[in-house]
Amino acid sequence: MNNLELKNRDLDVLWHPCTQMKDHETLPLIPIKKAHGVYLEDFDGNIYIDAISSWWVNLFGHTNKYINERIKEQLDTLEHVILAGFTHEAVVRLSERLVKLTPKGLEKCFYSDNGSSAVEVALKMSYHAHKNDGKNKTIFVSLTNSYHGETIGALSVGDVELYKDTYAPLLLKTLQTPVPKDMSQESAYEAAHEFELLCQKRAEEISAIILEPLVQGAGSMHMYHPDFLLHVRKICDKYNIHFIADEVMVGFGRTGELFACSHANITPDFLVLSKGLTGGYLPLSVVLTTNEIYAKFYCDYSEHKAFLHSHSYTGNALACAAANATLDIFEHDDVINKNKNIAKYMGEKLQRFLELKNVDSIRQTGMICAIDLKGYDSQLRIGLKVYQYGLKNGVLLRPLGHVIYFMPPYIITFEEIDKIMDTAYEAIKRI
Repeated sequence: MNNLELKNRDLDVLWHPCTQMKDHETLPLIPIKKAHGVYLEDFDGNIYIDAISSWWVNLFGHTNKYINERIKEQLDTLEHVILAGFTHEAVVRLSERLVKLTPKGLEKCFYSDNGSSAVEVALKMSYHAHKNDGKNKTIFVSLTNSYHGETIGALSVGDVELYKDTYAPLLLKTLQTPVPKDMSQESAYEAAHEFELLCQKRAEEISAIILEPLVQGAGSMHMYHPDFLLHVRKICDKYNIHFIADEVMVGFGRTGELFACSHANITPDFLVLSKGLTGGYLPLSVVLTTNEIYAKFYCDYSEHKAFLHSHSYTGNALACAAANATLDIFEHDDVINKNKNIAKYMGEKLQRFLELKNVDSIRQTGMICAIDLKGYDSQLRIGLKVYQYGLKNGVLLRPLGHVIYFMPPYIITFEEIDKIMDTAYEAIKRI
């Protein structure tokens, strides 16, 4: 088997995500044969550093020995069982641990398969909780420039035109409130004030606000100050509006704390987690909520208040084993403090990009670094040129338009950081 053979077989039968398939007439697919640590290897023996954690999911490296072993153990015991009327040890243990680790007051776990479906769960729970209180609150608020997934409900609360515009006639009616324009406390206050003005007018209609704490992932890695979360929490309490924190991307140590909400010491009404939950191994997501929300659905069957939502693979045992193994690593390896040292080094290396004439700005939150390139039209596809240069030089980068970013696995070394950043530097310099 070689790259060409597998590429041709692929193009006969596959339709890839987030891809204009016509591009592959000239842009070769990269068939991956195996992976270990931060490295991917194709069928022709080429090696690539995974600088984006394979779409932001991989925390502790590919084919991690410890996670592998825990999944294999689970495989010999139980691979899956219906979670309606049944349970299993792996999902109970995972839930107990998440309740202890997440912000205080989140006491119940509801599982799903992926980030988008978990967002749907949180939206439905919010609306239904208000309904069970006798209130008809049908509108959701999200931030400008936000992204929460690509199912109909999740897409409805997003605000990135590239993903949303085509499907506008199908989407739920939502409102957007301004995201803080930068990482300053002043911008956090200004944006919060705008949200409160909206609440003053329409609080009786608004079920919840949903936001990505600190970093808007697909929204070009836009970043803002933690104080915004604190302000939003107070406003939500004042106007009886739920706070949904979408930590699908930023959860599990990516921002410098285990959960991004912890930077502001606040507890949302719903916390949405996925991606790094299983260390990047298997699809799993969870919505954590409070006992107060849970109690609104607890009743006799005849009262019709139950949350009748399900997914076939809810609480899958193999995925829960991977998640428990991932939490074991956090527990035993002092990951957060190690990440802070890595992030410090990444920040130091990031400063060099300001030397380049075509770099407009740089920013960082924890182990997420981003670079804005100046004045490029989207039709020029500058990001694609950086991506191609990266592959030729052994680094997987996947820019967001004119934004080049780094989000590597936590096990990356300083030498490997040098490699990915030097490669990106040269790519930008040559544009």
